[in-house]
Amino acid sequence: MTKEIRVSRDAETSEIATVEVHNPDSHNAIALAMYRRIPEVFAELDADPTVKVIVIRGAGTRSFASGADISEFEQVRGNSASAKAYNEDVAAAEHAVEGCSKPTIAMVHGYCIGGGCGLALACDIRFADERSRFGITPAKLGLVYSLESTKRLVDVVGPSRAKWILFSGQHVYAEDALRLGLIDELIPAEDLEKQTYEFARLVTTRAQYSVRSSKRIVDLVLGGQTVDDDVTIDIRNSSFDTDDYAEGVRSFLEKRPPRFTWS
Repeated sequence: MTKEIRVSRDAETSEIATVEVHNPDSHNAIALAMYRRIPEVFAELDADPTVKVIVIRGAGTRSFASGADISEFEQVRGNSASAKAYNEDVAAAEHAVEGCSKPTIAMVHGYCIGGGCGLALACDIRFADERSRFGITPAKLGLVYSLESTKRLVDVVGPSRAKWILFSGQHVYAEDALRLGLIDELIPAEDLEKQTYEFARLVTTRAQYSVRSSKRIVDLVLGGQTVDDDVTIDIRNSSFDTDDYAEGVRSFLEKRPPRFTWS
């Protein structure tokens, strides 16, 4: 079975792109070549003005991604030199997802473990089914999680729960994942795809300058910024010069849905 990253468009609107982690014979374990492909895919989608939202999912409904493909480790991560190059490729993939200017949604069926969990945490929002389970397992392999990946986990669940997850390597089941904030929506498995794409379509109807600027400002807050500077003030004030601001006000006064055009 081919191990690859697949890209498709939503049947109802081409404004939603789906990035699929495709390795179903191994619960969508992420091979090195797949990690290397992710930055290329996200650069293409980020540059495509017709794409407004990106959904990341695993092939099928058994797993989002079960982690890195351990069957490759002796070859691609056998010593400190090769491990350094491998870790740089993983970091580049997560940076590409996290740094995308467009909203990203992880749609999690089943297992979301190790590198799969790292990829999901790089997304803006995570929707998961009631059978999902999450785990970050370097302590089971004698590895150490990167600072950047650890920060994403801490940002979501807090420091003490992040330590619990990392120290133990234990799986976190769906209801606990929701309670901890690892996921944002917990949905029956049979409804997960429908509800994920309904939300994605909703986001495509909103003013995209507002959506992407909000994402940028939240990221600045997570990076430690606490007060406005020239950049954030300009982002906010510039919204008043967009056609979408004029359309939003006009549609409200005319009591009709807005027809936003910025992309």
